[in-house]
Parts: sequence; structure tokens; C-alpha cells
Amino acid sequence: MTIRVLLADDQALLRSAFRVLVDSEPDMEVVGEASEGAEAVRLARERRADVVLMDIRMPGTDGLAATRLISADPVLAHVRVVILTTFEVDDYVVGALRAGASGFLGKGSEPEELLSAIRIAAQGDALLSPVATKGLIARFLAQGDADDGRDPARAGRLAALTVREREVLVQVAGGHSNDEIAERLRVSPLTVKTHVNRAMAKLGARDRAQLVVIAYESGLVRPRAD
Repeated sequence: MTIRVLLADDQALLRSAFRVLVDSEPDMEVVGEASEGAEAVRLARERRADVVLMDIRMPGTDGLAATRLISADPVLAHVRVVILTTFEVDDYVVGALRAGASGFLGKGSEPEELLSAIRIAAQGDALLSPVATKGLIARFLAQGDADDGRDPARAGRLAALTVREREVLVQVAGGHSNDEIAERLRVSPLTVKTHVNRAMAKLGARDRAQLVVIAYESGLVRPRAD
């Protein structure tokens, strides 16, 4: 299956570079380019994109607003957004993840990292870019807003999870893969995948990135101080 990629960046030179890279891969193709967020939302729908590489700073509708629009549209429920940011540590990343982005990637990343991020996002199997540390999202969420980010409504929804699903969610929030979680909990990777999928369905999460956001915002997992 070919991954349909939409490029959203206000710099034409960067879009051209990304297009050449993506189109060089046999399992993916660029289906459109947008220079601002509203256009990206429209093209994501028209071109049936699977993954949107979204610049967070664009004129008009920025990447954060566009990500929120894509995530809120049932027609685009299958679309995954990977935020492109100039800095790997960027305050906007918190808002992007809360808006529904599947992860983020620094613009200075290596080509293979970008291609890997597209595949990861399309599969919905992982969290962030390969260069992001496992604890980075926790620090972002801890710094996200003055009210500590915890959402009582989401905390209440955790009651729908089984004990095992909560255990798996804690491991997902730690950035662990299904194989790593299986080894830690002494179950099969398939069992872990089943628990992850059930947790996503019960919590209304689009992918693993959203599970992590929910885990921290609900207070199930607390950010480390280090």
C-alpha cells in the first residue's frame, strides 16, 4: 500500500526537497503541496492524504490550527499529522500534540528519519521522531499550561479501562514499543497490541501519541522532575 503524503510548508524550496525525497521511495508518494494551513486541510480531504507533514509556522491558518481542524473532522479521521519544527524543543509542540498531531520532527533531521517518521505515523504504531527522547513529551506536557494540564473529564474516562489496559497505557506513556511492553509485562506483543487498541477505542484516541497525552493530562502518569 502506498502512503499518500501531503506537504504543508510556506517555503517552496523545502517543499521541493521533501517532494524529491518522498517520491524517491517506492512505498510513498506526494499527493499535494500547501503553503498555509487552510489549504492543507482542504487538500488533505481532496487528495485523500494519509500523512500530512505540517509546518507549524505558516501565514494565515498556521499548522497548529490546521492540525486541530483535521483532527476534529470525522472525514479525516484516518489522516495523521507530523509537525515539522525548526527546533526539536519547541513550545508549540505541546499544543500540536493536544490538537491531535501524531508527533513531531525537527527540520534538521536526517532524510531517513523523515521517511521513518512518515511510515511510523501512517502505521499509528509509535510516538515521536526517532531523535526525540522518550521523556520529552512529558516535559512538554508539564510545561504546557499553568493549570498543570490535567483534565478531570479524561481522568474519569480512565475508569473504563481494565487494570491491564492501565498498565499498558503507563508503558505506552513511557515511550515503549509493543515488543518492549510485552517483555516488561511478560505477555505477547499481540496481546499488548490488543490492549492498546482497546484503550484507544475507550479513550477516543486517534493513535499512540494521543494515548500519551491522555495519560499525562489525566494524571495517570506524572512527569519526571529530571
